[in-house]
Amino acid sequence: MTDESPWKRNEVDSPCVKVCVVHPEARICTGCLRTIDEITRWSKMTPEARREIMAALPDRNSILKKRRGGRAARLSRG
Repeated sequence: MTDESPWKRNEVDSPCVKVCVVHPEARICTGCLRTIDEITRWSKMTPEARREIMAALPDRNSILKKRRGGRAARLSRG
């Protein structure tokens, strides 16, 4: 008998934090930093593909930090 639960799968966990808001300009989720395409394909991806995305996520956080200004900035852009 093993200690592994039959309900536990050995795969790369999703980075989802249940804050699903897509940034209108960056086109990435502000919660998990994945693109819509990555979110959609996640369950069918290979572990290697998931690991590549997980490795890229920390760099994507800086994309969102650069985009500031709120409503006033949006209105000034036209």
